[in-house]
Amino acid sequence: MRTHQLVLHWIERQLSEGRLTVGGRLPAERTLAEQLQVSRTSVREAIRILEAMGVVRAGVGSGPEAGTVVISDPTAALGSALRLHVATQHLPVSDIVETRVLLESWAAERAKPDAPELDTAASLLDEMDAVGSAARAGAAKTGSPVDDFLALDVRFHLALADAAGNAVVSAMMGSLRESIQGYAAELTSNLPDWDATATRLRAEHREILAAIRNGDGERGAKLVAAHIEGYYREAGVQH
Repeated sequence: MRTHQLVLHWIERQLSEGRLTVGGRLPAERTLAEQLQVSRTSVREAIRILEAMGVVRAGVGSGPEAGTVVISDPTAALGSALRLHVATQHLPVSDIVETRVLLESWAAERAKPDAPELDTAASLLDEMDAVGSAARAGAAKTGSPVDDFLALDVRFHLALADAAGNAVVSAMMGSLRESIQGYAAELTSNLPDWDATATRLRAEHREILAAIRNGDGERGAKLVAAHIEGYYREAGVQH
């Protein structure tokens, strides 16, 4: 085992056994190196890995922000890994679409009708309508209307997933966020009429939200699946 892995395993054990918790700090670099009988270089390498994984945040200098603090941001590492593997084309877009359908239909069926995340989703739909109006008037303020719409679209779907109250599903959806927005944008060039597609998507969004708020999770799940599959089918993605 490489020495930095010894450090990683030690930290994992401390977390598993409750000796380290979110908000806690790791021992100083020198202390940890001496305790585990490894080099300070090995400790630094382990800390860099944990930072990339979203498990710790390393501060420098002195004061309350100094030291390495345990955090929890699983979407950071998952998102980076997924984006890289999508870029290598090892993870086909069709497989990501199928994963979205599985996760989002599950979440829609179990979303709580009174979840505050649904209020967020409703606000995002209003913003999508505003983006559509600005685009028709030729007055979009930032970016392109398509990019603005897709950014709001992803946030809407994340809000629906969060409404189910499952932290793992939320983390997985969050990790897919940039990948979803990226390949959705690339596929818009395949669409025959973006304005017509955007109008249809907005109507489907409202229908999905209404079903969930009415306590009909089963209908919401079916609508979400048809909504996701319909967009990619129209853009030429087969799965």
